[in-house]
Amino acid sequence: MTEHEPPGPNPYEQPQQPPPPPQNPYYPEGQPQQPYPQQPQQPPYGQPYQQPYQQPYGQPQYARAPYNYAPPAPAHPSANTAMVLGIIGLAGIATCGGITLVLSPFAWATGAKAVREIDANPAVYGGRGSASAGKIMGIIGTILLVVGIVAIVGLIALAVASSDTTTIHGTVNSNS
Repeated sequence: MTEHEPPGPNPYEQPQQPPPPPQNPYYPEGQPQQPYPQQPQQPPYGQPYQQPYQQPYGQPQYARAPYNYAPPAPAHPSANTAMVLGIIGLAGIATCGGITLVLSPFAWATGAKAVREIDANPAVYGGRGSASAGKIMGIIGTILLVVGIVAIVGLIALAVASSDTTTIHGTVNSNS
C-alpha cells in the first residue's frame, strides 16, 4: 500500500443498519397511523372537468382569510391641497421675498376643515397627517404674515413721524 491510496473498507467492521422510522408522538404505541387524505390530481389537458377536492362534512370551510384586513381609506381631497399651500407659503419667504405668505391663511383654513372632516369619518377619509401638516404650516405662515405686515406698517409710521421737515417751493421749513 502506498501513501496516496485511500484506505479500503474495513473487513472487520459490521455493516451499518438504517435507523428505525420515527414513531408518531401523537399516537400511542400499537394504534395504527392514518395518512393524510390526498387531493386528486388535476386531469390532463383535454379531459372533462371534474369537481375539485372538497372537504368532508363537519369541517369548517373558510370563505376569506382568517385575519381582518381592510385597505386604508383614501386621502381627503383637501389634505394634499392644504399641505401644498402651506409649503408654498413658507418656501416663498426665501425665494419670493415673502409674497407667497398670503397663501398661508388659506392653508390654515383648508387644513383645519380637512382635519375636522377626517376626524368625523375616519373610515371614509385618510390623509390626516397631510392635512395637519398643511394646517400647522398655515398657522406659522399666517403668524409670519401678520408680523411682516405690522413691521411694514410700523416702518411707514416711523418714516412719517421722523420727517419733521417739509419742502415748499424749494425752501425748507422746519415745524418746530
